[in-house]
Amino acid sequence: MRGLRAWLIPDVALVGAAVALAYCLLLWDGPQRLFRDADAGWHIRTGERILEQRSLPREAPYSFSREGRPWVAWEWGADLLMGVAHRRAGLAGVVWLYAGAIAATVWLWFRLNWQVQGDFLLACALAAPMLSTANLHWLARPHVFGWLFTLAAVGCAERAGSRFRLRDALAIAVASAVWANVHGSFFLGPVIGLIYAAGHGLHARIWQEDDSQTRQLRSKARWLLLAATVSLAGTLANPYGWQLHRHVFAYLTDSELLARIGEFQSFNFHAEGAGQILLAVGVAGLGACVALYERRLAHFLLIALLVATSLRMARGLPLLALIGLPLANGAITAALRRAAAGASLRPGLRRRLQGFLDYSARLRALETGHHGGLVAAALLGIALLWLLSPGVQARTGFPADQFPVDAAAAVGQLPAEARLLSTDKYGGYLIYRFAGRRKVFFDGRSDFYGADFLKQYGRLMQVRPGWRQLIEQFGFTHALLPNDYSLRGALEDSGWKRLYADRVATLLARP
Repeated sequence: MRGLRAWLIPDVALVGAAVALAYCLLLWDGPQRLFRDADAGWHIRTGERILEQRSLPREAPYSFSREGRPWVAWEWGADLLMGVAHRRAGLAGVVWLYAGAIAATVWLWFRLNWQVQGDFLLACALAAPMLSTANLHWLARPHVFGWLFTLAAVGCAERAGSRFRLRDALAIAVASAVWANVHGSFFLGPVIGLIYAAGHGLHARIWQEDDSQTRQLRSKARWLLLAATVSLAGTLANPYGWQLHRHVFAYLTDSELLARIGEFQSFNFHAEGAGQILLAVGVAGLGACVALYERRLAHFLLIALLVATSLRMARGLPLLALIGLPLANGAITAALRRAAAGASLRPGLRRRLQGFLDYSARLRALETGHHGGLVAAALLGIALLWLLSPGVQARTGFPADQFPVDAAAAVGQLPAEARLLSTDKYGGYLIYRFAGRRKVFFDGRSDFYGADFLKQYGRLMQVRPGWRQLIEQFGFTHALLPNDYSLRGALEDSGWKRLYADRVATLLARP
């Protein structure tokens, strides 16, 4: 009976995951907003292509501007999952896949709070800024799976033991291999292991501890070094071998390329609704300071790295919220317990603080032993049935106010050999809409196109000197452009004929 209750009664981690799932699908409008990035389009079609051909694409299959050039499909595992989901249930299946992954991320986030001895009520309070920050990148793209692996890697580092067993090595190697075939963030696995190893190894050199604790820290440091080594070796189990590592390294160190990609730029903290995100950064920064005070050197190093990354580029903010906030909770809770047990606070304040901590601990104890596994399965089933309902399916997909959903019918009437000038955002959608059969000029695979191409693209779209030569160079016959682009007006002034126009996009033909 006790075992049945554990499967039927959810803990707060599952409740948080259920809230995130409902928020994503209902209030946040996930069936459309998950597709506000067009890269989902070519990921889906690549997955279906892999299913059909039973092999990875080695050359560019979608672009006439880069036709025949080598392409590293470095997220093919996630593409395959998206292709399977799309074949089984259309775009609703892709929404279900990513909404479930987001819910699993929230579940792991709460579990990490418990691993670092974080406070129950503080974790519940920090869930709001975590969700507000993470949903910046709630997209139907493989990085969501990368969040799951990163949280699992930190959880693994927290469980570091004194003896590195064969089963530990096998589990880490397999997980790292899967990670390397799903998302390019696989390098975070070895990095997290090295950060924890450095934190434990340097601890005894900075602070004076008793001999037993020093031996324990050194044993954990050795365990983590071995784990980092095995993790790195496991990432080599991919179709490209070490060439994948070289490709990812070259991509992430190409400053000219990254400078032209929006998500690698700093976040605008003056934007509307940025208060919760600023709170997440502030709490994480405070947690880093408290972690150092509490002699949690590994936590300090990891949070500091995440804060620096998130201030440099917006793409780092979700990871800061997912990893930094639980570690901050653990450090702040430890400091509060130390303050409640000491004599530095006034007696009344100390009693209230101790009462708060005791009450929170009792709430945490009430849910211990429950996980609600059957409830989780039922929620996922209900979510899928809801997504497959005709009314929801009818409005699931790429938002018509951001993509040429209506104009695509006119594009479909163009000759097969037409060379269509369009934006990178439209490119990903067109790849999806025409299943890759109509070649595009540019899409979101920035690592494939390179910095020099992006410079040409910027010159063309901004109508800078030399744009006419680029029109001739690429031999465009038609153009599909957003109505607010200067290039649209410049082409019409040059004699291009308007074939179609709506409130989103205009289709032009070259005279």
